[in-house]
Amino acid sequence: MNSWARLALGATTTGAATVAYAAGIERRRWTLREVTLPVLADGARSLRILHISDLHMTPKQAGKRRWVAELASLEPDLVVNTGDNLAHPRAVPSVVAALGPLLERPGLFVFGSNDYFGPTPKNPARYLSKSERRIHGEPLPWRDLRAALVERGWHDATHARVELDAAGVQVAAAGVDDPHLGLDRYDRVAGLPSGSPALRLGLTHSPEPRVLDRFAADGYDLVLAGHTHGGQLRVPGVGALVTNCGLDRSRARGASRWGAHTWLHVSAGLGTSPFAPVRFACPPEASLLTLVPRRAVTAGTTTTPASAAADVG
Repeated sequence: MNSWARLALGATTTGAATVAYAAGIERRRWTLREVTLPVLADGARSLRILHISDLHMTPKQAGKRRWVAELASLEPDLVVNTGDNLAHPRAVPSVVAALGPLLERPGLFVFGSNDYFGPTPKNPARYLSKSERRIHGEPLPWRDLRAALVERGWHDATHARVELDAAGVQVAAAGVDDPHLGLDRYDRVAGLPSGSPALRLGLTHSPEPRVLDRFAADGYDLVLAGHTHGGQLRVPGVGALVTNCGLDRSRARGASRWGAHTWLHVSAGLGTSPFAPVRFACPPEASLLTLVPRRAVTAGTTTTPASAAADVG
């Protein structure tokens, strides 16, 4: 075998091993990301928020369902879900089962495009170039999911202002519908949050800069988003290749500042499209955010990988 043949064989073998790892192992390597953010009003007690996004659940994903349900043992003060829960028309029971123990705690949510429409096969190269064309799959039962979450006491923050007490911390929250589909109508929640809450919290599925700018201009302390999957495929030393929105690649996952006074946290999410079931250098994640007063501490992040769970789909 000549050197070119050996090189080609090596490249093929490495590529096959990478795909096998990304599809068979990493996409099930559930990880808890822990972040401390100095965003609360001075004098407030600390607040623990569990940020969940992009479940992309199908009916047979038992491993994911169990892992998410076990997050209730963290005993968060508030749970925030930033959308894209569904990937199948019969997935609502699976989502509710996964979130079940967490529904006993205070919660807020907004939906994303894959709560409204099912996934479709797409050419992955489309994500490497900007396109305004949207390909929608079959309609999904988002109304059933909304009813289940609201009946258990969670607040739908879509184009709504919500005031709540989370473990003694006064929270003023507002959210928009998914900017990825152009459904955001920020004017419906525009303006300074009322009163003097310890935390002003914004919610959006896709972290489009136009929406983040509006939240920042209205004095929100923290905005939570998902959608990017953290890039889903990341190159070591380079990071995310795409964000699938207007956000720059350096902010594809984790916490960053947006403007002078606002923090942004983007979840890399817990799922993938059934038609692109791979992750590389970007394990699926949920985030436990410990919020502290602004003068208390600088921001920091740790991650806790979990062992891969048996899963189907």
